[in-house]
Amino acid sequence: MVRLVMILLGVDYLRTRWRALTTAGWISVAVGIAVFIDALDSALYFPITPFACLFLLEGLATLAVAWTGMGGQRTLRYVKGITFCVAALLILAGHHHGNFILSMIFGTLFLTDGLLQIISARVVRYRTWRLALTGGAIEIALAVFFYQPFPTHYVGTVPYCLGLGLMFGGWNMILLASRVRRLSTNPAVAADDAAQAASATAASQQAAPAVVEWDGPPAADEPALTVHVWTPVGSSKGEARRQPIIDRYIAAVDRNGVISTGHAALESPEGIYISLYPGVEIDRSPDEFSRLLRATRENDVPGLFQPDYGTESKAWCESTTQVRIRNYDPERLRRFWETYRQDTTYNLTYRNCSSTVSRALEAAIEGASARVWGRHDGWKPFLRVISTPELWVAAQVRKRAATMAWTPGLTLDYARALSMLADPRPSGWVKMARLALGKMYRSRRQWAQEQRAASSVHEGERTDTAGRGV
Repeated sequence: MVRLVMILLGVDYLRTRWRALTTAGWISVAVGIAVFIDALDSALYFPITPFACLFLLEGLATLAVAWTGMGGQRTLRYVKGITFCVAALLILAGHHHGNFILSMIFGTLFLTDGLLQIISARVVRYRTWRLALTGGAIEIALAVFFYQPFPTHYVGTVPYCLGLGLMFGGWNMILLASRVRRLSTNPAVAADDAAQAASATAASQQAAPAVVEWDGPPAADEPALTVHVWTPVGSSKGEARRQPIIDRYIAAVDRNGVISTGHAALESPEGIYISLYPGVEIDRSPDEFSRLLRATRENDVPGLFQPDYGTESKAWCESTTQVRIRNYDPERLRRFWETYRQDTTYNLTYRNCSSTVSRALEAAIEGASARVWGRHDGWKPFLRVISTPELWVAAQVRKRAATMAWTPGLTLDYARALSMLADPRPSGWVKMARLALGKMYRSRRQWAQEQRAASSVHEGERTDTAGRGV
C-alpha cells in the first residue's frame, strides 16, 4: 500500500509532509501495541461496545448510500456495509459464541492468504520470493494465534485485530515517510534504472482539472486513457470450459485443451499504444504451462509491441472490456513508454502484457489524487485517498499480482479501482444529500404549480358563479 499511495499522491506532495507522517506513524504503532497488550490478560480496558456501535453505524451508513455508487463501486460499498454490520453484531452479541466466530473468521483469512502467498512464491519464484515465504509464514502464525483459545479464550479478538491494524498501518506510514524523504523521483513507476534516470528530469506541470469529482466514467466521445482487456474466456478460440475464478483471473481451457490467458493493452488519445506480445509462439499445453510460470531467465522469449489497437483488434478480436480514465499525465506516460519499449523481452510471469499495462498505468496516473484537488491543497488529498475503499482493493490486487503474476483479470480489477481514485466520485453522503435536495426542490416546485393551478380553477369557478348570479 505504501507504493500505491506514493503513486497516487506523488513524491513531491508527500515529501513536504514527511515529518507529520512519521509522527502519526509512531503514534499509531504505540497505540496499537498498547491495545494489543491490553487484550492479553482478558481484563479489557478497550471500549469494545462503543467501538462496535461505531462499526455498526458505519456499516448501516454505507448500506444506506451504496445505491448511489457506479458499477463496481456499488458492489464494493454493499460488501463493505454488510461486512461491518456482521462484524459489529458479532461483537455486540458478545459472550463466547460471537468472539469465537470472529476468531475463526480472522484466523481463516490469515491462513488462506498465507498459504496462497507461500504456494505462489514457490511456484513462480520471482525475485523476492524468499521474502514472500517469510511473510506467508508470519500470516500462518497469526492464524494459529487466532485459532487457539490462549490466553483470553477469544475475548480479545477485536482488540488484537485493531492493535495489529494500528501497528501495521503506523509502520507503513513510517516507511512511506522515510522513502519520500530521500527520493527525488518515484521508483514505483520506474521500469528500471534507465527509466528512473529519465524520470529524474523535471516533471511536467499539468494543470489541475477544473472538475474535482465526476458522477461516472468518461463519455464515449471524451478523451481518456483506455485500458483494453481481453478476458481468457472472451479470447478463447474454442468454447471454453467454465471454471469460476480460474477462468476469470488465470486462464481458460477450451474443449481441445488449449489454454487461453487473455491479453491487456493501454491506449492514450495522444497516440501511444502499449501492447506487449510474445514474438514466438509459446507452448501453452498443460504439461509445459507449469514450467513456464516460473519467473526465471530461461523462460524469457523475444517479444514485440503491437502498433495500434485497430491493427491488433482486426487481426484478433475486439477487446472484451475497457476502463477509461480522464485524470492522467501524458508526459509521464510518454517518458515511461520511451524507456520501456527499448527492451522487448517477454516473460509469461514477470514481464507480460498485463504487467506492462499495469506499470504504464501507474506511470500515467502518478500524482493524480494530489493533482485533482490542487497541488498544495493541504491534507485533503491524503485523507481522501486513504479513506477510499478502492485504495484497499487496489492494494490487495497489487499485492496478489506481485506475489504471483499480473493477469488480464487482475489488471482489469486494478484499473477499475485506480479509475475511482484518479477520477474521484462523489462520496455517498454528498451524492445522497444532493439527490435528496434536488427531489425536495422539484417537489416544492410541483406543489407550487399544483397550488397555482388549483387557485386558477377556484377563481374561475367563483367568476362563473358570480356571472350566473347577475
